[in-house]
Amino acid sequence: MSKQTLSFQAEVAQLLHLVTHSLYSNQEIFLRELISNASDACDKLRFEALDKPALYEDAPNLEVRVTFDKAAKTLTITDNGIGMSQQEAIDHLGTIAKSGTKDFMGKLSGDQKADAQLIGQFGVGFYSGFIVADKITVESRRAGLKAEEGVRWISGGTGDFEVETITRAQRGTSIILHLRDDAEEYLNAWKLKQVIAKYSDHISLPILMEKEEWKDGELINPNDENGGRQPGGMVKTGEWETINKASALWTRPKKDITDEQYAEFYKTISHDHEAPLTWAHNRVEGNTEYTQLLYIPAKAPFDLWNRDKKAGVKLYVKRVFIMDDAEALMPTYLRFVKGVIDSADLPLNVSRELLQESRDVRSIREGSTKRVLSMLEDLAKHDKHDTAAGADGVTDVVDADDKAKEGKYTAFYAEFGAVLKEGLGEDFGNRERLAKLLRFASTTSDAVTVGFADYKARMKEGQEAIYYITADTLAAAKNSPQLEVFKKKGIEVLLMTDRVDEWALNYLHEFDGTPLQSVAKGAVDLGKLQDEAEKKAAEEAAEAFKPVLAKLKEALKDKAEDVRVTTRLVDSPACLVVQDDGMSTQLARMLKQAGQQAPETKPVLEVNAEHALVKKLDGSVHFHDLAHILFDQALLAEGGLPEDPAAYVKRVNALLA
Repeated sequence: MSKQTLSFQAEVAQLLHLVTHSLYSNQEIFLRELISNASDACDKLRFEALDKPALYEDAPNLEVRVTFDKAAKTLTITDNGIGMSQQEAIDHLGTIAKSGTKDFMGKLSGDQKADAQLIGQFGVGFYSGFIVADKITVESRRAGLKAEEGVRWISGGTGDFEVETITRAQRGTSIILHLRDDAEEYLNAWKLKQVIAKYSDHISLPILMEKEEWKDGELINPNDENGGRQPGGMVKTGEWETINKASALWTRPKKDITDEQYAEFYKTISHDHEAPLTWAHNRVEGNTEYTQLLYIPAKAPFDLWNRDKKAGVKLYVKRVFIMDDAEALMPTYLRFVKGVIDSADLPLNVSRELLQESRDVRSIREGSTKRVLSMLEDLAKHDKHDTAAGADGVTDVVDADDKAKEGKYTAFYAEFGAVLKEGLGEDFGNRERLAKLLRFASTTSDAVTVGFADYKARMKEGQEAIYYITADTLAAAKNSPQLEVFKKKGIEVLLMTDRVDEWALNYLHEFDGTPLQSVAKGAVDLGKLQDEAEKKAAEEAAEAFKPVLAKLKEALKDKAEDVRVTTRLVDSPACLVVQDDGMSTQLARMLKQAGQQAPETKPVLEVNAEHALVKKLDGSVHFHDLAHILFDQALLAEGGLPEDPAAYVKRVNALLA
């Protein structure tokens, strides 16, 4: 087929513009991205060749070669992996092959560090080559195709690219970077080795470069040894040497791996620009043998809540790459965890379907879940290390490792706390461990740092429940009328403002033997915290108020299930609650906003018999309007909207006139 010129997808053109204008703050990262892509191509060939060994052709040893030509100013990264057909080159290099392309472009902010992180996450690391090159040539042939079915792809990083058919004897891909003048430092073997050692040492394939040796220059005068020589230089010998360790990082002993190497490996597998928050590297032996290297990121990916996105760790079997997103090895609520699991027991031809059914996989999943929870428990334990003198007067000495962990759990929870709560409904076996890891704001702390154990330690004498309230925002929770009696009595209430809270707490009814009680459900019962005089006064008020209650019930029979006098209100005239087993009005609103069916439940209107507005009801000629205003205001106070806003405004205006 003759040469053809095609246009980039619009998003790619925009992306290339950003890249060529120094998007990456760290220029040398392009080499990491391209070598990582080359390694992935070899992994894919190894996987496909499990069923079709002929794909190896006559080159079963997979490798990556890095060469440079000073005269031509080119740097070439070549792999003998799976390669690309002509159509694949057009599809993979001309478009961002991800469903969230628009999200991606919307996230680009001009912040070099943040945007660099996004490029890797979207699998478009290939375009990072334009950081150092003003033209890129890609030559490739897919394993299994004929030599004449190779493809050459060329682009200058502007609006279009050229594609043509070529003859290529070797399978795999060569990426030829035509370097700009300001990137000539990469035409130097020492510089390339330094960058590869820094970013790609862990790659399990050999990365090869041609050996060089020093050669003295020619004599200026061939007949005079002392007459001086021309300048010498490094000369390629024709031999190839492996310049990385070429052993998978997770297979090496922990003592031989530095923190920097762990961090760089994480960046490569996650395409994250930042170092991880923490990690765990273990070899598990027993009925099921496997190695796990698991990382907890420092920042949540922007698509954390995208349910269509595949998530999971990389699965290897006996060091052979099997799949990228083995979701069966990690529960959904831990989808933020990155890493590698290398099994000694699973079959090499394991499929996603087999992963769902395998007993070994269940064992690996349980072990990996427990490991992640242990990492989080360790961070939580050191989050606020108390250096004050203990009871015996001895001050704790905080070692460097403990000091490094301070504040990390708070940082983790700010990014991933809402996802962790999903585990209450998904992972019954670890529910108690998860409950201990949850944190909330409360009426004593706006910061999301209060755990159930902290709350229990501060409970008042005679308090029999852990009180909480759910709301859309912290301000709505803090100012809810339902908190008034609790504030008056100095009883702490947990403020829960994540959308997942209401759902998650359906699966957690008590903590360490103490029941959880929503202050917006059921009649308020403070038990021993309410003295007899208060109880008696409330009963007398309810009795005296019976005629008004009967009229209110009649007036609001279409809106409220019941109307009753309450002791939970101090300053407000009324509030809405639901029965103990009912769905909260907040959850019902959320379901409707999401387009889902919510059961039709009427709330209970509780009124403060001591409030002037409530007292005004008795005998008022505007009783019907006041009753509806009372209900609608209670609805507004908890973040809802009246069913008929215009009618509400009309009633208020009539009373103000």
